[in-house]
Amino acid sequence: MTHTVLAFLASIAPLAVALPIFGAALAFVLRQHSRAQRTITITALSLTLLFEITLLISAATHGAQVVQLGGWEAPFGISMVVDEFSALMLVVSTAVSLAVLVYATAQGMADGDEDGPISIFHPTYLVLVAGVSNAFLAGDLFNLYVGFEILLTASYVLLTLGGTAPRIRAGITYVVVSVVSSLLFLIAIGMIYAATGTVNMADLGLKLGELAPGLQMVLHLMLLAAFGVKAAVFPLSFWLPDSYPTAPAPVTAVFAGLLTKVGVYAMVRTETLLFPGERINTLLMVVALLTMLVGILGAIAQQDIKRMLSFTLTSHIGYMVFGLALGNVVALGATVYYVAHHIIVQTSLFLVTGLIERRAGSSNVDRLGSLAKLSPLLAVLFFVPAMNLAGIPPFSGFLGKLGLMQGGVELGTPIAWVLLVGAAATSLLTLLAIARVWNRAFWRRAADAEDPEPRLLEALEEGATTAVATRRRTLPATMVGATAALVALGVALTVFAGPLFEFSDQAAQNMFERTPYIEAVLGPDAFDGYAPNPASPEMVGGGG
Repeated sequence: MTHTVLAFLASIAPLAVALPIFGAALAFVLRQHSRAQRTITITALSLTLLFEITLLISAATHGAQVVQLGGWEAPFGISMVVDEFSALMLVVSTAVSLAVLVYATAQGMADGDEDGPISIFHPTYLVLVAGVSNAFLAGDLFNLYVGFEILLTASYVLLTLGGTAPRIRAGITYVVVSVVSSLLFLIAIGMIYAATGTVNMADLGLKLGELAPGLQMVLHLMLLAAFGVKAAVFPLSFWLPDSYPTAPAPVTAVFAGLLTKVGVYAMVRTETLLFPGERINTLLMVVALLTMLVGILGAIAQQDIKRMLSFTLTSHIGYMVFGLALGNVVALGATVYYVAHHIIVQTSLFLVTGLIERRAGSSNVDRLGSLAKLSPLLAVLFFVPAMNLAGIPPFSGFLGKLGLMQGGVELGTPIAWVLLVGAAATSLLTLLAIARVWNRAFWRRAADAEDPEPRLLEALEEGATTAVATRRRTLPATMVGATAALVALGVALTVFAGPLFEFSDQAAQNMFERTPYIEAVLGPDAFDGYAPNPASPEMVGGGG
């Protein structure tokens, strides 16, 4: 009975991609009916989330499951693989996407047609979610490339919604960078296929180890460069702080939460499945250190909250690369946990920033003050995820960083200790950047701001009775509720940290061993005729 249920769940795993695609098609057909469009979009994402939760439970209980599309067996057909890591990413990404969608829909309803999401927003948003889900499920490099292109194409539209000059300018930079990274990825896929005759990742996990070391290194670095641009690691992160803040608040939030994490996910698969070993771990550690420090130094220099958060986004990608570079189970398990944490917390903060802009008229701290007095609820919604991002105990940010540092101590090399110091410094500087925003935007009096926002001063005036002032005095309940739900989800990562860390460690162990993934795709005799990759036992042993 259990086997039948598992086979059924595996066979319908593509629904995680198909449901958003079907929803997008229907939403596009009904683009003239805004209420029906909103209902379809929210329903499609809700059903997708419920389905992905069943996949997560199944993966946690029974391990990796595979569906071969079209009945073509691997490595010749298209494989979709659900293991612990991909299932977790599916659930977290869709949960965050649903919360942002509710927020965006409520914002559009509150603002009216003039400022609300235009009709193309809903189908495009669902296409974005489908692309993200496809990337997480992809069992071959070309399908991973297709997932990237689907989500990037949708993101081009979302980034330039409204057609303002800053958005178009930022969109041009974003498109050019994305096209270059995609072209590099496609060239790498072509070279890998020419060298091995396959693009199936499980099959490549066996065949790439037979190539000459020099060729392996070239292919390895090409993939990492392509994924590094998408993940926004230093020095390939220059495009992000100028691109994300120009978009509408919901779009910025979902971009910050999801798009870079798809790049991180691809890097994890590259390092654990395709090219296991420690050949470039030192390089990754240097990249991680520079990503953390350069990003957070940029955050401290910002006056706009959205730009500050964009720099912290790139900075904290460094923590994930740090955990990957350490090359042991403890660190990778902490990375899996930290990725889920960062998706939720970073998205929450961008949504709160959207509420700040709506309530006070600006996100520039030079123009803000007295927000804690104006809206205590808004202050709480900012404070909780901000402390979580900074890694203050007992929040999940602290627990994730602690796990990464335990992995660094376990490795114990000189460069690992340097990274531990850099990670601790980055955490302290993140707290400094967050505290600066809190003190200036929430704590000080608005009258003491360098250039007070007129809307803020008007809202603070006692007895303001005009219709506009009354409308601005309150935030739409649904927008606040969606934000509060994400903040609560971030807190839940702390409450359930024990089982979540156990799950993350199991996911990391299976990724390092590679056997569960490869045998799930290619069958129990997958390793027949292949000598074990000499790097694999070292990596598994390194995890204890």
